[in-house]
Amino acid sequence: MTFTLLLERWTWALLGGAIVFVAFLVNTLAPARRHALRRLVYLYAAYVLSHVMALGFDALKLPTWAEGAHGIGSILKACIVVGVAATLVFDLMLPSIRFEVVSITRDVTSGVAYIVAIVLAMHGAGMNPSSVIATSAVVSGILALSLQTTLGNILGGFALQIDGSIHVGDWIQLENGRQGKVREVNWRHTVVETRDWDTIVVPNATLLGSQFTILGKRTGQPIQHRMWVYFNVDFRYSPQTVIAVVNEALQAAPIERIAAEPAPHAICYDFAKDTRDSFGYYAVRYWLTDLAVDDPTSSVVRTRIHAALKRAGIPLARPAWTMFMVPEDDAQEERRTARHFELRRAAIRDMTLFSKLTDAEQEALAGHLLAAPFTAGETITREGAVAHWLYILRRGKARITTMVDGQQKTITEIEAPDFFGEMGMMTGEPRSASVLAITDCDCFRLDKEGFKKIITERPEIAAQISETLAQRRVELIATREGLDAEAQKARQKKEQERILGKIQSFFGLSS
Repeated sequence: MTFTLLLERWTWALLGGAIVFVAFLVNTLAPARRHALRRLVYLYAAYVLSHVMALGFDALKLPTWAEGAHGIGSILKACIVVGVAATLVFDLMLPSIRFEVVSITRDVTSGVAYIVAIVLAMHGAGMNPSSVIATSAVVSGILALSLQTTLGNILGGFALQIDGSIHVGDWIQLENGRQGKVREVNWRHTVVETRDWDTIVVPNATLLGSQFTILGKRTGQPIQHRMWVYFNVDFRYSPQTVIAVVNEALQAAPIERIAAEPAPHAICYDFAKDTRDSFGYYAVRYWLTDLAVDDPTSSVVRTRIHAALKRAGIPLARPAWTMFMVPEDDAQEERRTARHFELRRAAIRDMTLFSKLTDAEQEALAGHLLAAPFTAGETITREGAVAHWLYILRRGKARITTMVDGQQKTITEIEAPDFFGEMGMMTGEPRSASVLAITDCDCFRLDKEGFKKIITERPEIAAQISETLAQRRVELIATREGLDAEAQKARQKKEQERILGKIQSFFGLSS
């Protein structure tokens, strides 16, 4: 009896302590749910007020009023207990185990708990809950007739949750074409946040009665949504060539937020329409893994397409009726040609590999250089590939990597001006390392045929070049095998002899 009396007397303190404890946990573990504490504070303030009023009525010898205040206090006390429990369960416990509960489920569960708690509190306070329930039924019937639309939205929210057609976090497309991420399913509406930083509030009844698309979701498959990037190329270039060039650029190195399977690829989906256009219609299809970042990812795809076509010498199409009128004479054309040639000659002159060549030989090589731009993230050369090209890096930064014990290991990073891929052009060997563009890179590309005449006419150049190639080759081997300085020196001599033999064999020189 004494414990019961103490419990009743100090209930206000126990409830206040429970609210303070829950508030501490929420502020520490789930600060985003602080607004849920206001309801508890309001209920507690009302409970304390009813407790004070009951004491006042007792002091004034008004037992009926005091009994009513005690009854109200009992109902408020029950609501506080339910509110504390709901906060612990829905705001702290379930999120800690990463179990997502939409707001309507929380509200329904809490609402049922509140009704049960109020009925029990009324019964404990000597009130008759049946009369209140009967009155509530009449009031509910009147409200049902006047609030049909609202009730339809509420029932729509229930239906969406019961059949599980929409979940928080889903990306959906509405009938009007707007796309967004479901953030909340409330009693009356569903909240959808768009990529435009806007929020769409869709009444549940409207959503339930219309067709909508859940983006990127397929049974048993990861979430990814197909995207399209369009471009046009002149008829002079075959679709097979265009598709092969673009596919190689897109698939050579992974692109952030693009699925590896299905791989991004190009298609030719149409030719000229109504004889008005002089180009073929192409598109790249890729599967987006982060549906919130669509435009920036498509932009990266476009940069790869542009760089790949430019490397292959394939220009993007222009409308057939476009006219370019540039007032220029032969002198201007000669100056432009000379300027471009000087850039190529400077690129050859800056290379230590060709430092032993005469000016005439360097100029001859410069005439064979082709522009080869790459965008950040692209693979410029791939380890194991056979390609007889040497690359001169004129602008940008690249990373050289090699496979060691099944893992890609960085050898070094190079920055313009520099060169790589020399072994492929000079000896015909497969690429011994991969080169990845860290930033956008402007390169020149030189093939075997551009160097063949020079080395054939002056075979002694092979010995000079083999020394430079051996030095770079040993640096790569040292990274793989961990050679010390002495071992590198011995290895370099052997490599120089081996490379010289390879050069002579590749270019058909006599040893």
